[in-house]
Amino acid sequence: MDPGRSGAGGWRGGYIVGVSDGSPETTSADAKVSAARLPEEDASLYLHPQTLARLKTFELRAKMIVEGVMSGQHRSPYHGFSVEFAQHRQYVPGDDIRHLDWKVYGRSDKLQLKQYQQETNLDLLVMVDASGSMDFGSRSFAEASGQGRTKSLDERDYWSKFDHATALAAALSYITLRQRDRVGLVVFADEVKAMLARTGSMGAWRQVVGALSTQPVSAETNFGRAIEQVLAKVNNRCLIAMVSDFFTDVDQIRAAMAQVKHRGHDLIAFQVLDRAERSFDFADAAPFEGLEGEGRVRIDPRSIRAAYCRAIEAHIDAVEKVTRGLGFDYHLVDTHKWLGPSIAAFVARRNAQIKRSKYG
Repeated sequence: MDPGRSGAGGWRGGYIVGVSDGSPETTSADAKVSAARLPEEDASLYLHPQTLARLKTFELRAKMIVEGVMSGQHRSPYHGFSVEFAQHRQYVPGDDIRHLDWKVYGRSDKLQLKQYQQETNLDLLVMVDASGSMDFGSRSFAEASGQGRTKSLDERDYWSKFDHATALAAALSYITLRQRDRVGLVVFADEVKAMLARTGSMGAWRQVVGALSTQPVSAETNFGRAIEQVLAKVNNRCLIAMVSDFFTDVDQIRAAMAQVKHRGHDLIAFQVLDRAERSFDFADAAPFEGLEGEGRVRIDPRSIRAAYCRAIEAHIDAVEKVTRGLGFDYHLVDTHKWLGPSIAAFVARRNAQIKRSKYG
């Protein structure tokens, strides 16, 4: 990371993860590129074509019985034992072979499963953290971008955690929509900042990118308030993908997730961190400034590196422990790694665990 870049960091819960050169802070108006929707061709800024190719063969499944009205792959508790045929879908290793359509296999040499009306859709709700600490980044935008552009749409030369969260939200949306399920978006910080209604339209993943690309990244984090506002608007059970650096008190995270558990929803916590936040590999003394109003302090990073690394790893472990303790899934995301292999491996592992619990 360039230690002279202003605003490229956050200081939260005792973790100092950025530096400042003393220049004035960028206003939210400056950071906001436009109120207009992102053009479709620019959506590939956040998803490399190789990532999309890897994600085409994977599915996202909920660990609970979900409700819905569209035809999909998830069994509904409300349609009885109807056997009226609805559609085919591609066979995935671990599926019940009793539902294979052997006639289709004989004609096309492809394994296809029959789906019936009693199977219904999964609603995925992606919650993306747009608080100030998500503006931190040490990877170049040109190296991370799907188009290889040297700067972001708001003229940053670094790939922030929020950029990576945008790519992750688009990837999850893409997976969900390909399996004929619905996806919605919530952007939050100290409260809900923006929402996209759930839809099954295949082009919705581009709308997710468009909504996030015009969202200013600022304010503090308040998981409790954001979750309360979201749950007040969600009537059916759904799978919530919470994408955040989780730089806040663990007790606040636990309380927010407990509300999700109490309402019967499933949840995946994606903790998005920059590599520099874990290594704290800075050489020279410099002013370190918080991005969520914590102030500025001059530090010799070499003198506190060991203690800092212990503290940040302890916080990561605590977030994972809280998440798994409530029966939810957890995945640590490194902004310096390509999303395709990471998400594909996570989804495959999650699906395998669900199938083992269902059939084992």
